[in-house]
Amino acid sequence: MTAMLSGAPVLPAPRGPVSEAVLSALRGDRHGFSGADGSSPYGEDLQLALYCCYELHYRGFQDVGTDREWDPEVLAVRGELERIFLDALRDDVPSGTDVEAELDALLVEHVDAFGVSHHLRQHGKLWQLREYVAHRSLYHLKEADPQSFVIPRLDGPSKAALVTVQHDEYGAGDPERTHSKLFADMMAGLGLSDAYGAYLGSAPAEMLAEVNFMSLCGLHRALRAALIGQFATIEITSSPGSDRLVKAMRRLGCGPDAVRFYAEHVEADAVHEQLVRRAVIAPLLKDEPGLAPDLVFGIRSSTFLAGRLEEYLLHHWNRGASSFREPSYAGQP
Repeated sequence: MTAMLSGAPVLPAPRGPVSEAVLSALRGDRHGFSGADGSSPYGEDLQLALYCCYELHYRGFQDVGTDREWDPEVLAVRGELERIFLDALRDDVPSGTDVEAELDALLVEHVDAFGVSHHLRQHGKLWQLREYVAHRSLYHLKEADPQSFVIPRLDGPSKAALVTVQHDEYGAGDPERTHSKLFADMMAGLGLSDAYGAYLGSAPAEMLAEVNFMSLCGLHRALRAALIGQFATIEITSSPGSDRLVKAMRRLGCGPDAVRFYAEHVEADAVHEQLVRRAVIAPLLKDEPGLAPDLVFGIRSSTFLAGRLEEYLLHHWNRGASSFREPSYAGQP
């Protein structure tokens, strides 16, 4: 076994036979995985197993050797989990080819729309805000990393424009301004642990699936356009939601360190939306018009998975219940 990474999280507890077998395989057991057929594609067991496979390409785990990243058996397991997840998305997400219409639709907020940011803005509690931030930390403490996988899979104007956006995501050269650092500062300001991966054991499958979709598309060249669609969805829809979250935090009396992350995204993502649409997607489709269905798939899948997370959170909060799988992770009502 090769060296293990410092500052990496520990492996979480399994959530079923698939994740138990995968976690054993990551520790070096070669005889634990017997397949995942029949597993729920969006369920806790499969999504945790897939997340842990992908995490090997980010910071890894303290108790897993770095050689596991390219272990053929682990990659074979990951491939089976990906197939189940991707097949389910292709069944559940309608296909389409009109990228401009999809992007235009993202810019329209329906009058009766009511999501997590609306809830937190109007009458959410501090403990609900803290839960939301803890869940989102699975992505935002590595913000922009999944999308960076797509850079070498692009060329010309699309690549140059995407790197421009990523330069901002990584603080434009200032490590204190990287979006992941701003998010960590917000977590600390809210009394949460800002340690990478601290809330993996508490996050529901709905949150894991959102991050897993980013990693899936980023790590497969065939899905590069779907990753661009996913990224465009975030950038286009982020500003209004971020503005509501800023107002929610101020209403709840949160300090400047907590507010700064979403305040930054109100402005930055409004600019990024235009860059991604005009300077990344337009030239990409000009050169490869056949990628339009994949772009639409990325947009619709991202929206679909985000909707599942919002439903999960609001279902729990509207009953006054915690959305944490393990409520001991943070202060509860």
